[in-house]
Amino acid sequence: MHRCLQLARCGRQNAKPNPMVGAVLTAPVPGSLPSPTLTASIIGEGYHARCGEGHAEVNAFASVKAEDEPLLKEATLYVSLEPCSHYGKTPPCADLIIEKGVKRVVVGCIDEFAEVQGRGIRKLQEAGIDVTVGVLEEACRELNRRFFTFHRLHRPYIILKWAQTANGFIDDRGHAVSISSPFTQMLNHKLRAEEDAILVGRVTDEREHPLLTVRHWSGPSPKRLVIDHQHPLNLESLYHHHIQSLIVEGGRKTLDSFLAQNLWDEIRVETNTALTVQGGTRAPHLPSSAKSYRQEVYDGHVIVTFKNNP
Repeated sequence: MHRCLQLARCGRQNAKPNPMVGAVLTAPVPGSLPSPTLTASIIGEGYHARCGEGHAEVNAFASVKAEDEPLLKEATLYVSLEPCSHYGKTPPCADLIIEKGVKRVVVGCIDEFAEVQGRGIRKLQEAGIDVTVGVLEEACRELNRRFFTFHRLHRPYIILKWAQTANGFIDDRGHAVSISSPFTQMLNHKLRAEEDAILVGRVTDEREHPLLTVRHWSGPSPKRLVIDHQHPLNLESLYHHHIQSLIVEGGRKTLDSFLAQNLWDEIRVETNTALTVQGGTRAPHLPSSAKSYRQEVYDGHVIVTFKNNP
């Protein structure tokens, strides 16, 4: 399953709006030496590379060599997300698994998408396949947290983000100040390339004219959004435009408006421990539901990521 997750991440950019999924086929190989830790060998693997193309399971079966095809009747398929059971842009993967005649399927987590939600697992079980669910479940759900949030809550996965000085300000007496280092700025652009949209408030837009593009990383720039009282954020509109993730990089008022409504899933705070200013706009207060789950340090710049755990 660890290998499934590793493969799944290869589809981070192009699988959207579909989830990232990896699949691995293992089977006892005749003539192989017995081992107390290795009972089978990998005979095929794949991942969902691009929306509209073959799913992870399809690509895993396609990678099996002709001479290994007879091994499928004793094979185990590991897949990070429940196989689909409906016709979309591609046929149901559950039907293909049944057709191939594998003996066992191990699933990382159930798919919350309305067209699946356990139906794929039931179809496999009704066909007589031994199914195990929940292996590395938390890691599998974490990988596709944007996809799950989008379909469960009908809104994007929301990331609030700001950089602050060592003494807790996000500007220098009302004027923009460079807080990130060249390296952490590159990481910020990497994040932009991975998310669907980025938002700032009108004041930030008029004062700083931020491009909000990907310039120090490769990949697509996120959709640029600017809000104010006359143009408030419409989450329903974002949902209908298939925007699964949103970065909020606005000023204090914009960030506070999201915090006040508890409209956030993740907060990323970068602190430049070597920079102080005499005054300015204070960084937002972290809510009590913010639980730290990752910390990174790069040359005096500390990036802490918080999750919303009410």
